[in-house]
Amino acid sequence: MKINRYVDISTVDKEAKKDYIDRHSAFVHPQGDAKKGEKYVVKVKVGDEYSHPDDFDHYIAWVQLWDGEVQLAQATMNAGALGSASNQLEVDFYVVPTKKKMKLTAHAYCTKHGLWESEEVIVEVSE
Repeated sequence: MKINRYVDISTVDKEAKKDYIDRHSAFVHPQGDAKKGEKYVVKVKVGDEYSHPDDFDHYIAWVQLWDGEVQLAQATMNAGALGSASNQLEVDFYVVPTKKKMKLTAHAYCTKHGLWESEEVIVEVSE
């Protein structure tokens, strides 16, 4: 399966390409400081500047959070979860760090345009 990745949209010339890339890309937003053994919140948002459709045949079906090669969590959505209107899907994942550093990425799957992967975000974990 092809994995699509975010491209810096400031380098893209046409608005339609910016819209397409941005609204399908997942963005990882760690919340605060991570401490080993304590619950930690990681927000994953699909789309930064642009909203994604929420139609019966075109929606974000799932979002996953990864730490390197280890899948930490997945949220599955159905069509209409966002009120059948274009919106930016946001999911808060609660994870418990067990090592000194997390290398977080997110995957988002669009039912029409396939799999998209975020850029890696490094989170330092304190003892």
